[in-house]
Amino acid sequence: MKLLHLSDLHLGKRLCDVSLLEDQAYILDQIAAIAAREAVDAVLIAGDVYDKGVPPAEAVALLDQFLTVLAGQGCSVCLIAGNHDSAERLSFGAKLMDGRGVYLAPVYDGAVRCVTLQDGFGPVHLWLLPFLKPAVVRHVWPEENVETYSDALQCALSHIPLDPSARNVLLSHQFVTGAVRCESEEISVGGLDNVDAAVYEAFDYVALGHIHTAQDVGVNARYCGTPLGYSFSEAGQEKSVTMVTLEEKGRVERTAIPLAPLHGLREVRGSYLDLARRETYEGTAVEDYLLATLTDEEDVPDAMAKLRTIYSNLLRLRYDNRRTRECQTVELGEEERSRSPLELFGALYEQQNNAPLSDEQSAFLQELMARVWEEEA
Repeated sequence: MKLLHLSDLHLGKRLCDVSLLEDQAYILDQIAAIAAREAVDAVLIAGDVYDKGVPPAEAVALLDQFLTVLAGQGCSVCLIAGNHDSAERLSFGAKLMDGRGVYLAPVYDGAVRCVTLQDGFGPVHLWLLPFLKPAVVRHVWPEENVETYSDALQCALSHIPLDPSARNVLLSHQFVTGAVRCESEEISVGGLDNVDAAVYEAFDYVALGHIHTAQDVGVNARYCGTPLGYSFSEAGQEKSVTMVTLEEKGRVERTAIPLAPLHGLREVRGSYLDLARRETYEGTAVEDYLLATLTDEEDVPDAMAKLRTIYSNLLRLRYDNRRTRECQTVELGEEERSRSPLELFGALYEQQNNAPLSDEQSAFLQELMARVWEEEA
């Protein structure tokens, strides 16, 4: 059985206040073409379908068009809500869509929807688990001890009536501990949304959403990443969708199929004159979305407007010089972006006080962050 795993479409997203709907329509057409060419049995969409809980009408129309095309090609579609989605809005019309082979995860009420497909090796059970927070799971299972996100997932999964002899695939939208983040993702305080990969060990494959960089997590789970770059921290990444091939029980193969965006993300760097003359960057595609970093010591009047006459898709301009470095205008590197807010606060505290946080202070901060995060839920 062939499954095409994608996630984090973020339909309706804007980059530096520029709508990406045209780019998203272009990449969805490409994904639909891949599904047709590979004759996939099902497309798995692992959450964050929209960028906001109340998406713009154009984003809703784009999803409608995409699902209609996939249904017309004869493949099933399984879709769950992510943390950016409204599960209630996304599951509207679910029973009507069942008739076209489009299966939507309902709002979590203790039951996890199962879609069963058949191939020559027997049934494949696709379990549709939307994004979960501990408060939601505690409400459904008040007698269970649910404190952390790992507790919540463990509790929800423990109530799934799995047949261990069959092939089981899970769609899930959570942050698995150790996964590499990037700037375009929503970061929780204190790393409180972490989920231990061990909670997924009963499944043959876990189609994960939430993290924007494609990566394997353990032996049976994978983030396919976003189909487009949604921040300049993703410049240079090759985006893809993941093809999952299930043979008999115990044999799972996965392959990344690259995507070609309408506009890439690129950073150009140098003095204003260098960029204006394009002497150093002769190979730069002017149609890409650009971040320009100027190294001039003095601000160049109207630099953004002037450079846009050369680079039509210049979206952001910044300076890197002695003045900005003295003002401590710095960019976080990959190491800093991967650290939790609690770790970053601890590093700042130690820098300012020449002593690390005490155990009591760390425990207080962890409890405070947990309370704030839970109230935001």
